[in-house]
Amino acid sequence: QVQLVQSGGGLVQPGGSLRLSCVASGSISRVSVMAWSRQAPGKQRELVATITSGGSTNYADSVKGRFTISRDNAKNTVYLQMSSLKPEDTAVYYCNVVILPNSYWGQGTQVTVSS
Repeated sequence: QVQLVQSGGGLVQPGGSLRLSCVASGSISRVSVMAWSRQAPGKQRELVATITSGGSTNYADSVKGRFTISRDNAKNTVYLQMSSLKPEDTAVYYCNVVILPNSYWGQGTQVTVSS
């Protein structure tokens, strides 16, 4: 089994920054892709950013240039650094780890961008 524990998030003003963390534990020796997704009220879950075991990254167009995904393999941790936050970034953020053929999800973290 794989367990994902998220931390970070909260309330921030527009233009502010936050960092989310997600620590993986359990049978994680063959983690391939780590990712962050988000779900706003009344909307479908949206893939925000991905990072492969080799460090290649991809971002949704809506966050390019503002969000940075990174991973620390020694700590089995994936991060999402969010800058220049906008009210439309308000959502519950989920980390996701793929260990083929399975996919695992964190518990979710609320991020609210509001003045």
